Formats: sequence, structure tokens, C-alpha cells
Amino acid sequence: MCVKGLCWLTVLSGLAASGVLQVSGMHVYTSGDVEAVNGTDVRLKCTFQSSASINPNSIVISWSFRPLKPGREQSVFHYQQKPYPPLEGIFRKHVSWAGDVMGRDASIILQQVKFTYNGTYICQVKNPPDVHGTVGEIKFRVVATASFSELLLLALAIGGGIAAVVILLIIFVSCRRCKKKSLRQLEGNEEAPRKVRKDPTVCHPGRAIHLYLSETSMEIDSSDGMISEASTKDPSSSESEGPSSDEEEDDDDSD
Repeated sequence: MCVKGLCWLTVLSGLAASGVLQVSGMHVYTSGDVEAVNGTDVRLKCTFQSSASINPNSIVISWSFRPLKPGREQSVFHYQQKPYPPLEGIFRKHVSWAGDVMGRDASIILQQVKFTYNGTYICQVKNPPDVHGTVGEIKFRVVATASFSELLLLALAIGGGIAAVVILLIIFVSCRRCKKKSLRQLEGNEEAPRKVRKDPTVCHPGRAIHLYLSETSMEIDSSDGMISEASTKDPSSSESEGPSSDEEEDDDDSD
């Protein structure tokens, strides 16, 4: 008998190790201790794991509250196919659903928390046939001001965001300036006058003594309107011809 019992125990252990034999039960996980500033909103996180498949029509989620001072435990929130916020009590209009049953999330949000909310919050999930298992507990505390660590994290987050915005702004302005500069250079290159190569003799008239500019005159015959061929006259020859004609007239007079 002992040998047979040992054999059966070995077989069951092997099945359990291989995953063929699953142990039913609900496991609920919470964030532990939570602290919030008076008048702010805070999320109470609760997740779960079930050995059975999630059935949104049969799963039941319950949140309850146990105050610090001796007193009765009171309901905070209930979910069954849809959210059911409390209709009376200190949590009326101060609790909203923030979970997703298919995502195995049973979280809620406490809105505008008060000092009377100090205590322990209990999250319980039932997913038939998994109706037994652990429950999640959160020790919640409301404070007047944020702690130093929270202020430090907030300051770092704000400073990091501002630094990122400033860096992006600097990059944007630099890119715009570079673009404008390149456009101005292109426009300057297009509008710049082309350099004309000048004849060195024009700049230095003394070197152009060997050049002679002739004057071309177009004579129009009044009788037939024909344009006679251009004649070129040497100014020096015209000056020499002038006195010779006068001398001829003087010779005629003398005769």
C-alpha cells in the first residue's frame, strides 16, 4: 500500500509540474502603501490572476474600506457586468472605475481625497469557479502636503519637460536661421552682376595712340534719295587743304 501511495504521489507531482494538473484559486495584487495630498485624486491599483478564463458576465469585484479608528467596514465600490459606485456614505461621488476586467485590472480612483479616507482598502475578486483565494489590501494615508521625495520627483519631471522644450526650440530656431542664410546666399549669387572684361587700352588712353577712330558720314543725294558711299576724311588733310584753297583765291585776285 505504501508503495502504491508513493507511486500515485509521484504521478500527481509530475502532472502538477508539467502543468496538466492546475490548482484553482484567485490571486489578487495591490500596490501596498499609498500616500496622497489632501484634495487630490489618486488611483488605487489592483490586479488579479485567475486559473479560469475570464468571464465578464460572471466576474465580481468588490472594494471595501476599514478605517483607522475602530468602526465597521463599509463598501466603497462594486462591479458586476458594469460599475456600481456607492450611492451613500463618505465615498458618494468620490469613486470612479479605472479598471479593465479582460485586462485583469480592478483598479479604482478616489477623487478629492479627505483625511477621513485614511485607512485600509480591500480589493476582492471572484471569477467562478475561482471564488476563493487571496485578497489585496492597500494602506492609504492622506497628508496635507507632498513629501520631499514626491516634490523632488515633481520638480525633476517639470524641469526635464522644460529643458526638452527649450532644446527643441533652440534646434528649431537654428534650423530656420540656417535655411534663411542659405536662401540669402543663393539670391545673392543670382543677383550678383557678371564681371565684364574690359579692354586695357580703354583704361589707359595713352596706350591707344596707335588706334585711329574714323568718322563715317552718310551723305544723302537730294536728287534721287540715294545714299552715297561713306567717305573717310583725315582731319590733318582737311586742315592742310584749307589754307591751300585760300592761297588760290589770293592768286586769282592778284591776277
